[in-house]
Amino acid sequence: MGKNSEISWTDHTWNPWQGCRRISAGCKNCYMFRDKKRFGQDGNRIHMSSMATMKKPLSWKEPAMVFTCSWSDFFIEEADFWRETAWEIIRKTPHLTYQILTKRPERIKECLPLDWPLGNVWLGVTAENQDMADLRVPVLLTIDAPVRFISVEPMLGPVDLTEHFQLQPGIQWVICGGESGPGFREMKKEWAWDLSQQTEIPQVPFFMKQMSGLNPKKIPIPDVLSIKEFPDQARAI
Repeated sequence: MGKNSEISWTDHTWNPWQGCRRISAGCKNCYMFRDKKRFGQDGNRIHMSSMATMKKPLSWKEPAMVFTCSWSDFFIEEADFWRETAWEIIRKTPHLTYQILTKRPERIKECLPLDWPLGNVWLGVTAENQDMADLRVPVLLTIDAPVRFISVEPMLGPVDLTEHFQLQPGIQWVICGGESGPGFREMKKEWAWDLSQQTEIPQVPFFMKQMSGLNPKKIPIPDVLSIKEFPDQARAI
């Protein structure tokens, strides 16, 4: 089964609902709003996708990783009415690993199903700068999950996760990436390098997704940052 996502750390993207609201600095140049505008749609309109899209994971028969809600936030309040349907799809596809990344960790606990934790759901938070890391990571660490991860993308400044790595239960994965598209804010390679070094002592897998720029495919990742590690569980899928 081939991938249907260009995002290098996943196999598929699944958007049971679409549309979002900007809530922090990392949202300024969000690709979802840019793409929606290109299609003549309003990215601020939060709505459920078609039932065919909602049920799409049921057609994926081989084990794979699924980035969930790349065009929204799984825990956004407007999706409360649809979320149980999504949980049911997730239950019916235990061979798929759902990577749920949120900027709203304060809503996670109230939105989890009664049978949580689900063995095929990873939970992550975006930490685009130090303030968001210090705000969101401690909340994530209060929630049980097979894998907890941090996405430092778009990386808007140096981020120190050292103290967070010392908290238990721990973080099992760190993703790093620069901002792409028009108006991108530059990520210094020194910031990314420092972050990668922070993961060495606690032995947290590190995945360097991209540098910043208009076309990340044409901006090579420096050899020293060519690291694409996954949690052990991912290799066992």
